[in-house]
Amino acid sequence: MTSSQDDAKRLVGERVASWIKDGMTLGLGTGSTAACAIKALGARLAAGEISRIRGVATSFASERLARKYNIPLVTLDEIDTIDLAFDGADEVDRDLNLIKGRGAAQTREKIVETQAKKFVVLVDESKLVESLGTRMPLPVEVVPMAVRPVMDVLRLLGATPELRMGRRKDGPIVSDQGMWIVDATFDGINDPADVNQILLNTPGVLDHGLFLNMATDLLIGRSDGSIKHQTRA
Repeated sequence: MTSSQDDAKRLVGERVASWIKDGMTLGLGTGSTAACAIKALGARLAAGEISRIRGVATSFASERLARKYNIPLVTLDEIDTIDLAFDGADEVDRDLNLIKGRGAAQTREKIVETQAKKFVVLVDESKLVESLGTRMPLPVEVVPMAVRPVMDVLRLLGATPELRMGRRKDGPIVSDQGMWIVDATFDGINDPADVNQILLNTPGVLDHGLFLNMATDLLIGRSDGSIKHQTRA
């Protein structure tokens, strides 16, 4: 990762943190870009610029980070709605549809972010694509015993599936839900809505990394230090 990408992540994280107002309930995303926003949010809280905010964590990692910066946490059982959720993405197309899940937290992210009135996606320019699935694989969270039949479905959809393995441990990556992740590499996904529906109807699939018609806002950190704000049409 280049220093310009790091700067872009920091800038969009700080920007979304500047939107937070007193008393808001927030969805706290997972990953390096969301971490910049959580850090910036914690700094505003510590400085007394905002108060009475609450966060719903999308992963164990974001939960630990929120506690580090003294951001109070609640669960979905304790609230009626989320005012704003923020998170990064692995790919974003022109319609603000996303692929997420390199951090293996896509299921909890989707649960939280569908409850938000506003869902803000934070990216640098490298995450923008004309068609989803052209640069990054689609993560599919799978019950371990269903890996082979789910892979068969993915092959029929035109993907090359691969079980995600741990880099510093033996065996597969295990999600926060105790599931395995199958990464499906496509040569572009021609019909994301169709892939979405087929996978959700496949026994053994908990969820996947296609986030369709969910994002309301996109903040793009540019290499020149500027930020582009795009909203869903």
